Amino acid sequence: MLRYALGRLLGLSLTLFLASVAVFTVVEVIPGDPAQIMLGMEATPEARATLRAELGLDRGPVARYLSWAGGLLRGDLGVSYTYRVPVADLVAERLAVSVPMAAYALILALALGLIAGALAAARRGGPVDLLITGLTQIGIAIPNFWFGMLLVLLFAITLRMFPAGGFAGWQDGPGPALHSLTLPAIALALPQAAILARVMRASLIEVMERDFIRTARAKGLSRGQALRRHGLRNALGPVLTILGLQAAFLLAGAIIIENVFALPGLGRLLFQQLAARDLVVVESVVMLLVFAVVLISWCVDIAYAVADPRLRRR
Repeated sequence: MLRYALGRLLGLSLTLFLASVAVFTVVEVIPGDPAQIMLGMEATPEARATLRAELGLDRGPVARYLSWAGGLLRGDLGVSYTYRVPVADLVAERLAVSVPMAAYALILALALGLIAGALAAARRGGPVDLLITGLTQIGIAIPNFWFGMLLVLLFAITLRMFPAGGFAGWQDGPGPALHSLTLPAIALALPQAAILARVMRASLIEVMERDFIRTARAKGLSRGQALRRHGLRNALGPVLTILGLQAAFLLAGAIIIENVFALPGLGRLLFQQLAARDLVVVESVVMLLVFAVVLISWCVDIAYAVADPRLRRR
């Protein structure tokens, strides 16, 4: 098991290195001079040159990459060009919004997806199965940002049950903060719940046709009892893989949702600093999100190997 884990870790480390090169290259070729954006169009060439030297932008791309990547290895994300504060401080402040929202959405997606998928499999071919299958198709087809706007129109503007945007903060306790995160979390969760439901349904139907389920039925268990006692546990393998990918997506893919709901999260920070050409913030935040995706993928691989020992011999 240790050998398998170290092997996967080595592969993921190579992925991080290649991702860092790709992120740095892509961000560097984006049009726009950070010094000119910060000083304005009327700034003199001498002032721009002085600021570029102060920010380290006068060095070659290889030197800048090595300096940035070395800082990442030391845990130093650099200093923001525009805010002139450590990027780590900006990230820590925004993670207080993004991480709880992603966790909230993941819990909702898991609960809705597993329950809906199990019900559809248990009522295979019936009206409940057809209804859930149709709803999941709609959930997958609808973009989450458009669904978020529909939620705002219904629950914020018409019913006035939730705020249309903004974040209440944690200083008044978890209640107001979670209340302001509810609509964004639902907008993020429902498409993921639709995917989980379809995977759970397909996996459970496949498991229910195996020989050990037939044996359990032959011993006197009803279909529902066999499903609950033996089917659900054995059907969770594919769901676990999808769940890990979704956890990474909910953290890294909430940029549009955070802008729709005006949430001061990591995605909104990335969007704002990309417009401002704050290269250090953009590169560091993207690499942090890549690291989160890679780490979650590694944890899923290890959990999958624990659940299925056959994978350790590959």
